Amino acid sequence: MTARQQPKNLWIGRWGFVLAATGSAVGLGNIWKFPYMTGEYGGGAFVLVYLACILCIGIPAMMTEIAFGRRGRGSPIDAVKRVAQESGRGKIWSGFGWMSMLAGFMILSFYVVVAGWSLAYLWKAISGGLQGGSVEDMAAIFGANNANPLTLGAWSTLVTVVTMFIVGKGVQEGIERSMRWMMPGMVLLLLAMIVYAMFSGGFGEAVTFLFSFEVGKLSSAGLLAAMGHAFFTLSLSAGAIMAYGAYLPDSKSIARTTFTVAICDTLIALMAGLAIFPAIFANGMDPASGPGLIFMSLPLAFQQMPLGNVLQVIFFVMLSVAALTSAVSMIEATVAWLTERKGMSRKRAAWSSGIVLWLLSTLAMLSFNLGADWTLAGKTVFDWLDYLTSRWMMPLGGLGLCLMAGFLLRDEIFRDELRLSRRQHALWLLMVRYVSPLGIVLIFIDALGVMSIDIGSQWPWFLAVLVAITVLGEMLSPRVRRQLVG
Repeated sequence: MTARQQPKNLWIGRWGFVLAATGSAVGLGNIWKFPYMTGEYGGGAFVLVYLACILCIGIPAMMTEIAFGRRGRGSPIDAVKRVAQESGRGKIWSGFGWMSMLAGFMILSFYVVVAGWSLAYLWKAISGGLQGGSVEDMAAIFGANNANPLTLGAWSTLVTVVTMFIVGKGVQEGIERSMRWMMPGMVLLLLAMIVYAMFSGGFGEAVTFLFSFEVGKLSSAGLLAAMGHAFFTLSLSAGAIMAYGAYLPDSKSIARTTFTVAICDTLIALMAGLAIFPAIFANGMDPASGPGLIFMSLPLAFQQMPLGNVLQVIFFVMLSVAALTSAVSMIEATVAWLTERKGMSRKRAAWSSGIVLWLLSTLAMLSFNLGADWTLAGKTVFDWLDYLTSRWMMPLGGLGLCLMAGFLLRDEIFRDELRLSRRQHALWLLMVRYVSPLGIVLIFIDALGVMSIDIGSQWPWFLAVLVAITVLGEMLSPRVRRQLVG
């Protein structure tokens, strides 16, 4: 298959890709993490910084991944290899495709465990198993759920089976069709919860928490949090976006599609805050309790509200849908690689991936019970999977793809795929060469904790470094391209 050959599977329309990519971006973290960070770091001030990070880091990197996918028309491994070969580069560059595909698979191996919590709590909400008088009672229910390997394993297995069933049906019949009802359904459930919250108390306090413009709260930690979330919330460097990009028709605008996904992702995250936090504030609870907010504080708050049982079921249906949409996207790169490289049928590739995924996810699941003492350097299997993917593989993969697109590959490839105006293309090139890589490096250094970064007080120095790198890079880039690309 040549680099411009059309694949057998394409999204039926642009909204097929938008819904699938938004489903990949909207996961469990969006439901609690983004709204909490917004309130913690200055409300509207944090939202503006986050949007700036989306524009400068997330969107350019996402456009780059989609361009790689559509140009290469294959799994991340094959897409990167084909685009690199089109520029006269060797197969070694496909290593960044390998890193993306493996990162998505490894993330999914522990994500299905977390997604299993959502399904378990949906069943508990329906069957009346979430009864308690205090946060401690809810913590005991959560602990008991994780302590039983059979129960926890059954729910994570169910997530795996449903995910493989959807992916095995194909791009149009499985992924696109499921997203066409799951994503609108999730939005409708959020709207129902927001309407209820407007009349049940605590809504005004939630709006203040999320949108009050408090610049004083926007610390250096907040700036790094905004950069990190802008990068990770769009599912970058996890194989999903590049794999989905391979199915995007040539006639569709990558830039317009990317902006639509980023806007939808941000709006859903803010809607989640408006749906969740009114219940928390109305019952005098702490909005800063992380995952405990979802599985401990919020169920307790629902019990104290009129129609709380109904609302609780709606919420965990929504949470389960968000978990499944992300799970589907993270396995697609592996399935695409198996069908293309190994010649497997779609169903066989999905279920073969599912078996390996189930084995690895079982080890991650056991980290909460029988395997809690199976540690290396103080980390369980679950912790190591999270650490390796979020701290190393995703930042390095994103950095590598941006630098490849900015310096190593022929610019004509991305001009042809992105189809931007001359000024817009120059801006995109500036972002992927300098701004996005510098932001990713800062996220990477901060996540590793190897040094303290204080952007808040030292931003003039960071700006000076960015300008110096840009000027030096532009002075050298013609020579570099002549030597590396020819």
